[in-house]
Amino acid sequence: MHRIVIVGGGAGGLALATQLGKRLGKKGLAEVTLVDAARTHVWKPLLHQLAAGSFDTHAEEIEYLAQARWNHFKFRLGSLTGVNRQNKTLQLAASHDEAGREITPAQQLAYDTLVIAVGSQTNDFGTPGAAEHTIKLDSPQAAKRFNDRLINACIRAQTVPRMAGSGRLTVAIVGGGATGVELAAELHAAARVLANYGFDHIHPEKDLQIVLVEAAPRLLAQLPERLSESAMRELRKLAIEVHTNEKVVEVTPDSLKMASGKVISSSITVWAAGVKASDFLRSLGGDDSLETNKLNQLMVNGNLQSTRDPSIYAFGDCAACQQPDGTWVPPRAQAAYQQAMYLTRSLSDLIAGKPVAPFVFKDQGSLVSLSEYSSVGSLMGSLTKGSFFIEGQLAKFMYWGLHKQHQLALGGFKKTALITLSEMLDRTYRPRIKLH
Repeated sequence: MHRIVIVGGGAGGLALATQLGKRLGKKGLAEVTLVDAARTHVWKPLLHQLAAGSFDTHAEEIEYLAQARWNHFKFRLGSLTGVNRQNKTLQLAASHDEAGREITPAQQLAYDTLVIAVGSQTNDFGTPGAAEHTIKLDSPQAAKRFNDRLINACIRAQTVPRMAGSGRLTVAIVGGGATGVELAAELHAAARVLANYGFDHIHPEKDLQIVLVEAAPRLLAQLPERLSESAMRELRKLAIEVHTNEKVVEVTPDSLKMASGKVISSSITVWAAGVKASDFLRSLGGDDSLETNKLNQLMVNGNLQSTRDPSIYAFGDCAACQQPDGTWVPPRAQAAYQQAMYLTRSLSDLIAGKPVAPFVFKDQGSLVSLSEYSSVGSLMGSLTKGSFFIEGQLAKFMYWGLHKQHQLALGGFKKTALITLSEMLDRTYRPRIKLH
């Protein structure tokens, strides 16, 4: 059978493996294999909630082995280290447990069609101290590390006298995009809940100081200005300190230094500014490497095929795809989902050499969650005839609906309904915040 290997089990990669497994794997038309360095999947837009501890990761994680069993594809544990384009094989690094013991050895995997969907990582732009003294919120592991440090810092703050003019605990967030804004609001909500679980001295305004730093003139610079204004208004209500037009030039263990000369104290610093693809993509293929841009993204044509090898596809944040109008597909979750559905429909024809219409991204708008307080967003498309601004409960409901759309793509209606019911039941007996 034709061997399709998908590297990367993020929102797009896992959705593609699931749908191709149902369409081709179940019927014996192709062998579909998903490769990922982790054993479980967490929807990336929920990382800010995982970091704040406001949802239980175990309730949200999808086991790759179970998903593969239910949807007729295979799963391999490992991280991609190289591709031999002549022999059509890819190399996977050995995997190890927490004690350093080998789980799987370094191995080779043959393919006829390779799809790379490894996503992106946070870009610190080489800022001195950023690598050593910040947490980059781009993976479930990083979000869990932040949550551990947050809870430990709160416990420590209970015993430290409060200094005049400052909170006992200061969390600085570098980057005023969607991740930074959502995390700031989520942390404020988490602090309110912490006071009910023994942290009676952690007041969300007085004892937890949240600072948001953005180099651009406004928050959410890539989104419509009205969304930025609405988000800023909500953050001000929560007494979150916002600094715009401030570029971070150095990070120390307990502060941020700005190009303007300003210094901001910080107990915990999160870096959420900028994204890039993984560095290893630049040399993927060795001497005969695939074409990449300055952000390490693989260059692809309108059919999402790499420019130097038609049997290798890439999509999502790790790919640079130019649209017919000259614009580039943005690195957003909705783009990766649309590309996954495009390949689900078109990959069989592309493999057979049949003509296929190129991928066209349809911007359906943007939504930003401000925790339990509010949400803001803009809808786009034929239904709204342009851009339609929404906020409040309607925006919160639609943000929730995006998560449900992801669950539907992976599990279908029945399983999504059961998951939703279990979430409702969980709220009746679980703490509203993760405390360990």
